Order: sequence, then structure tokens, then C-alpha cells
Amino acid sequence: MNNAKRLEIVRRLAALRPNPKSELDWRNPFELLIAVMLSAQTTDKKVNAVTPALFAAAPTPEAMAAKRPEDIEPMISSLGLFRNKAKNICATAAALVERHHCQVPQTFEELTALPGVGEKTAKVVLNVAFGQPWMAVDTHIFRVSNRTGLACGKTPSIVGAKLEKLLPKDLLVDGHHWILLHGRYCCTAQKPHCSECPIADLCEWKDKPTVD
Repeated sequence: MNNAKRLEIVRRLAALRPNPKSELDWRNPFELLIAVMLSAQTTDKKVNAVTPALFAAAPTPEAMAAKRPEDIEPMISSLGLFRNKAKNICATAAALVERHHCQVPQTFEELTALPGVGEKTAKVVLNVAFGQPWMAVDTHIFRVSNRTGLACGKTPSIVGAKLEKLLPKDLLVDGHHWILLHGRYCCTAQKPHCSECPIADLCEWKDKPTVD
């Protein structure tokens, strides 16, 4: 795919959602960090159902660090991998208190050094909370990028690196949400809505259904 087509795809997606927002509920960088950690292998809707009680019980890194994983587990037990998530949340809160003066760090290296914080989580926090031009590749972005030809790669890291290199920085800030939401609601894994797709004429998916 040439870059002119790539830019046109992103611009069309931008026109549909000029002011995109994360579908996770959060009020500050700490809440976003914890919510994204909880979102692994589950839906934003399920995360949003458990975070109000969690943040009421532990609204700050200090309060969360004072909890034990056994205290957190009952509040997030409806989520997959909840025991491991509870352990990492407590450990990350302790690290924020001990190493970062209770502030969520604003560099990729510092974030990924926190327990349970991988590349995708770090990039979401940097992008959404701090407005930095990172591309956090989830399952939707990975699918859309490979399917359309926007940026092809065998791993999310490869796709993310390509998008960060190929797209202008001003498009990367909201580009994460533009591509993600397109994958969530239009270019779905099963039965994509190609007849309604705003970029169908630009898409290079070889198995794309015929669109009139």
C-alpha cells in the first residue's frame, strides 16, 4: 500500500470520529493504567463494571499499595486472569509509590518496567493519558492493519512500529482510536460490514466480499 492511500484511509476514519475517546472509564492516569491492565483478554464493558468499586476502595497508588492481592481479587473476579491481575496491580501500585512519587511515569521505558505492564498497556497510557504519538496495537488494530494492507506484520509489535513510522505524528495521537473503533464496529473479525465500510474502495484485503 502506498502512503497516499494509507493517509486517505486514516483521514476517512478520522472524519467519522473527529473526537474519539477510550471506551474505558477513567478520571486520572492512575485509573487509566489500572483499567488497561485489567482489560487484557476481556472487554472494556466488563472492566468498567468492576472499576467503580475498585477505585472507591483504593483511589490512589498509596491506597492500592496498601491492599493485598486477596483484597483485590473479589472486586475483579468477573474478569479473566483476575488473580494474576490483582497481584500485578498491587505490585505496580507499590512501585509507583516507591519509585515514582505516586505518579504514573510518562516514558515507555519506565512504564514497561512496572509489574504486569507490557508494550500495549504502556502505549495506551502514553497515548490516551498524556497525548503522546504511540500506536498501541490490540486485536482490532492488528486485524484491520493486516486485512486492509495499512501496515502488515506477523506480530502486534511489528505492526505498531510500522504505523508509528508511516503515519504523521499528529495522526498517531487519535489514530489508535480511529483504527481500533473501526475494527470493533465495522471491520469485525467475523462477518465484517464491508458494504458499509467507508474505506472499502481503498482496502486491499484479497478476500474482501464484493462491494457494489
